[in-house]
Amino acid sequence: MAKLNGASTLPAEAQRFLMRYRTFLTEMTEAEASEATIALVYKSYYAEMGGVGTPPKFARVRASRRVQRHRVPTAARPRPKPASARSAGKTRLPVALIFICLVVVYVGFSIFWR
Repeated sequence: MAKLNGASTLPAEAQRFLMRYRTFLTEMTEAEASEATIALVYKSYYAEMGGVGTPPKFARVRASRRVQRHRVPTAARPRPKPASARSAGKTRLPVALIFICLVVVYVGFSIFWR
């Protein structure tokens, strides 16, 4: 948001974190400033959720340059049926035939109930 000049639309608390981040940037590198700001947000969130004392350590996740695609195991993948198996199986009734049957049933009931 700060890089997009949208900081004025942020809530007051978020603007305070952004100001602290900018202060950290003058004192340290961008990576260290980001890490310090994340730690600050984490501590604030921990206290807001009712945590007492120092918050537990959070795991740092390093971004890797390689992104791996999630693979579904071969046995769990649904296998499409061959085209010949679909056509050789059950034949579907056309929609018009079903509609005509419903009309016949409706007319039959209406005549029966008179």
